[in-house]
Amino acid sequence: MSGRISNVLVVDDSAFMRALICEMVESTNEYRVIGTASNGAEAIEAVRSLKPDIVTLDIEMPRLDGLQALDTIMREMPRAVVMLSAAGSERGNEMTLRALERGAVEFVRKPSGPISIDLLMVRQELLAALNAARAVNMTVRAASGAGIALGAETVPKESSGPATRLVVIAASTGGPRALAEIIPRLPANLGAAVLVVQHMPPEFTRTLAHRLDLMSMLPVAEAVAGELVQENHVYLAPGGYHMTVRGTPGDATIHLDASASVWGVRPAADPLFISVSSTFRDNAIGVVLTGMGRDGAEGLRCVRAAGGVGVIQDRESSIIYGMPQAALQIAGADHMAPAREIATVIRDLCGSVKMIGSNSPRDRVHSPSNDTEE
Repeated sequence: MSGRISNVLVVDDSAFMRALICEMVESTNEYRVIGTASNGAEAIEAVRSLKPDIVTLDIEMPRLDGLQALDTIMREMPRAVVMLSAAGSERGNEMTLRALERGAVEFVRKPSGPISIDLLMVRQELLAALNAARAVNMTVRAASGAGIALGAETVPKESSGPATRLVVIAASTGGPRALAEIIPRLPANLGAAVLVVQHMPPEFTRTLAHRLDLMSMLPVAEAVAGELVQENHVYLAPGGYHMTVRGTPGDATIHLDASASVWGVRPAADPLFISVSSTFRDNAIGVVLTGMGRDGAEGLRCVRAAGGVGVIQDRESSIIYGMPQAALQIAGADHMAPAREIATVIRDLCGSVKMIGSNSPRDRVHSPSNDTEE
């Protein structure tokens, strides 16, 4: 959509917030507001009649809330949707994550509640979210299987010992939805620990870990500094902290630090992947999922160079193909698959007596290239 003005529908139950959001959206020459709506029902009708490229959708509204409106929009007339949620609200965090699982592209937090006179503080975040929306792959429909309800809370969690094999996952825009397709499908006896870096603020990573834990047979939690990495556990990097691994297979611990952002984000996946490449070497599986930018590409190159396995999400199932494409160009990959099949790839690799990585020509299905396909 580069070089083209994108039409935006602004939805918020506050007239003041609608005016402020419209002003921010039109502060560049890349976006034009073509309509507004004050609740979810109006939003659905406006999408039908105006056919906007992008919708900014408030979560908490009367008559029909943002989540209900999103379900209808993604089912009947899929559009790139950016959610707006009130910061500091646990219910808002939960609804935001449900929206991301159901097809919303990104979210922006209102700094001081539903009516935020200081919304201009997040102008750059809103513009970044709109830029992500411009890049979205709209052939990826809202998945009825997202947020798979496996009743995992009633499944006894598998006992385990220190991890001797690691799966490390990088995800950004579209990641919560992809993770909801992957983590719940991993078996309780996976035989490896799973460490996840999802670009997301602190309170959202905690909520995401809780949601995934309820869906999954593996226990999922935010990582804690200094804890021993256990097999058959999933560790999510806390927002605001890079996560790395120190030690050796069978005696590895998690390290968290608030050092400078990498690729503009913290947590970033590259520090984790690089640390794992030097500690677990050929007992590591690196996975790069949907997202903008190139985080994870250099890390995956290191994982594969050390003898580990590289897996990337395919273009067709990626909300945004930027991170997988960068990983393919820089690192190559041993496996490429849609999100819903990646759990099977991981399970099969972890079930191998010896993982076959980038040092095996017969499994090297994608090699690094200089292609710049968009």
